[in-house]
Amino acid sequence: MAKSKKKKEDDKNIVAVEEALSKSEQFIERNQNTIIYTVAIIVLLIAGYIGYTRFILEPREREGLAEMFMAEKYFERGDFERALEGDGEYPGFLDIISDYRMTKASNLARYYAGISLISLGEHEEGIDHLKNFRKRDAMLGAMAYGAIGDAYWELGDLQRAARYYRRAYRFEPNELTTPAFLLKAGMLYEYKGEFTEALRRYERIQNDYPNTTEGRDIERFIARAKASL
Repeated sequence: MAKSKKKKEDDKNIVAVEEALSKSEQFIERNQNTIIYTVAIIVLLIAGYIGYTRFILEPREREGLAEMFMAEKYFERGDFERALEGDGEYPGFLDIISDYRMTKASNLARYYAGISLISLGEHEEGIDHLKNFRKRDAMLGAMAYGAIGDAYWELGDLQRAARYYRRAYRFEPNELTTPAFLLKAGMLYEYKGEFTEALRRYERIQNDYPNTTEGRDIERFIARAKASL
């Protein structure tokens, strides 16, 4: 009796599967052309993306980085105007941003342009470039946020300055940028008269980054904040 019942259930399952397969076949037959066109479009899109990346974007990446070397040299020398505008023979960062859009070279030029503009006192324009900089690199990402914080401090917008210092020391924590921007954040809070907040940043440097440049000198900042409290 049990075997007979099981056989009936198995037969029902087989019938259900066959019906499902039959419906699928009917659907494919009715929509065959649509399915073929859809698959063809997907294949073309993938092939187009691969072709664009390999034959257009990658060569432009290399060209843009090569074109930028002189602007980087001017930047290293502190000649920020030539770094931005070029020297008539070699392009500046602003040219690279414009001429090599959607490339890593253009993105890196945004970082350099932002720092250069802030150094020249063009804080708002520099902030715009740094905000548009895609922050993928641990060091440059933190430095960009920190430079925005510096610019807002110069502009007197202390709330935004504190916000961007916080982003800087939280971005990909490491022993180079994290204690540096914790220290700047602490100094900003001291400047604002918020000594408890300042002390928290200083003590975090003391506890988490004692062997860094900031960590070896942090005792005097802690003492000063405690005295103010």
